[in-house]
Amino acid sequence: MKKQYKGLFFVVLFGGGLLFWATASSMPGISPMDGGRGSSMTITGTPADNFPDDQRGQFCGSGIAQSTDFVQEYLIPTACTNPLAIVTDYDGNVWFTQTNTGKVAKFDPANETFTEYSNPLWPEGVRSMMWGIDYAPDGSVWFTDEMFDSIWKFSTIDERYERLSYPSEGNSLPQRLLVDGSQIIVNDFTGNKITFLDPTTVQSGEEEANHIVLPSPIDNYVTGDFAVDADDNIWYTNWLLQYDGVLVKFDQSGYRDMVAVTGDQFLPLDNFVRLYSLPSEMLTPNGIAVDMNGLIWIADTSTSFFFSFDPSTGRFTQYVTADPRSETYGNQTGIVRDPISRPYWIDVDDQGRIIFNAQTANTIAVMDPKSQSLVEYQVPSKNPYWADCDLGIGMMIADCGLAQVFDFAVDGDKIWFTEWVENNIGVVDTSIPLPLELQLGSEAMFLSGGKTEHANVLVYPRTSSDPVGASVILSTTHDFLKTNLAHGSTKEFQLDSDLPQTIHFDVMATEDAVPGTYKILVGVQTSDVAVGKFVTVIIQ
Repeated sequence: MKKQYKGLFFVVLFGGGLLFWATASSMPGISPMDGGRGSSMTITGTPADNFPDDQRGQFCGSGIAQSTDFVQEYLIPTACTNPLAIVTDYDGNVWFTQTNTGKVAKFDPANETFTEYSNPLWPEGVRSMMWGIDYAPDGSVWFTDEMFDSIWKFSTIDERYERLSYPSEGNSLPQRLLVDGSQIIVNDFTGNKITFLDPTTVQSGEEEANHIVLPSPIDNYVTGDFAVDADDNIWYTNWLLQYDGVLVKFDQSGYRDMVAVTGDQFLPLDNFVRLYSLPSEMLTPNGIAVDMNGLIWIADTSTSFFFSFDPSTGRFTQYVTADPRSETYGNQTGIVRDPISRPYWIDVDDQGRIIFNAQTANTIAVMDPKSQSLVEYQVPSKNPYWADCDLGIGMMIADCGLAQVFDFAVDGDKIWFTEWVENNIGVVDTSIPLPLELQLGSEAMFLSGGKTEHANVLVYPRTSSDPVGASVILSTTHDFLKTNLAHGSTKEFQLDSDLPQTIHFDVMATEDAVPGTYKILVGVQTSDVAVGKFVTVIIQ
């Protein structure tokens, strides 16, 4: 039953980035490297026994749940479960997968209690990345499993697991999952297709469901995350890591209607598929979502960028996050020159806000397209084994590293998330007032090549606490856009409730600047949260 892990475990890339594995979802089958000869193994009777002793700090976490004014973490009672995919049900309970146990677990926020459900069908000692999860109206939890190329159903009513074989040929990886009416939609990351499963066709004792396969248009690429718009179109990405790719629109309603009329189950799909070239700046388009205005949002895990796409105009707009805080990447060796945040999955809440997890910034981000604002909440736990936190004398810096926040679920004002290497789940409460408010002196500016314009942003503290340390955010999307503080403004300052401040800055377009419309992020960052506003820069 066991198979070889697909892909590499991690890659160490410095210089242009952080210590990371080039994107976990593009290297399926993440598992720890085997311990070398002589690796000791202390038997604990917990899932930690799946790792040798010298890897438990890296994969099992610190064992301490932390909090900030905006974020509360909760420690999973069983050690070293590696929580990953997460979803909420209609009662506000939180369900998540455990990649080191094969289980699903429930967290009851009202009582702050965990329930972990044993999976008798799961082989002992097996690990699997379970990237996709959803909750169905009948009270079942569906999730993906890349180790056995399977789709699982867990009934919350009778607490019973069922395994469905995923229709695969060769190197498949069922990844993200959505319960959409009577069907289940899954993207096959390395199998390069979208699969539509009908679980109602499964008979007793069988493991397969009727399905429709949508092959991706470009061979030998990967098929990324998907989203469904208001007209039932499926949007997804088809790409090659850090090379190029396309955004795909599939008219599933038109396809099904034509099949119903003609009775032909093998209609050519070309008539129902439209392709849009991805921007060259988009290198690893993982997450995708559709907002209430029909805009498509895409997270790029190889940069600090996320993008919107307007189907009515065919235009992409590129956005940028704040730079990661130094605590997330450490840089003890001094070789991290350009830290990036790596936006991962992306979603839209019922207020129309765009939510995404920034893997190597250790943040959950909330972008409001209406106000063109971005709030990035710091996750307090950090695992030093996932960044440049080694002092070189056999010691690790405690407040340094990454919790590997690989998934999140939106429930009203709450954003629940998992910490894969810290054995925690956590929640961001976006209803808590922010410590400051920003007002741009100008929301747009016009530049030509070689010219500089001055701008400012007013900072209004909204806290009665003692002054706290803060720093200025100035992030751009392109090298030909330069920003500098001006008129005595400093990078570091004290945020004082009695002293509104003005941050002055200059924006310059270099001589080789490409005409177009761009976004720069201006704001203020504290230890717990970053608050920014996007300024539109039009290069003529």
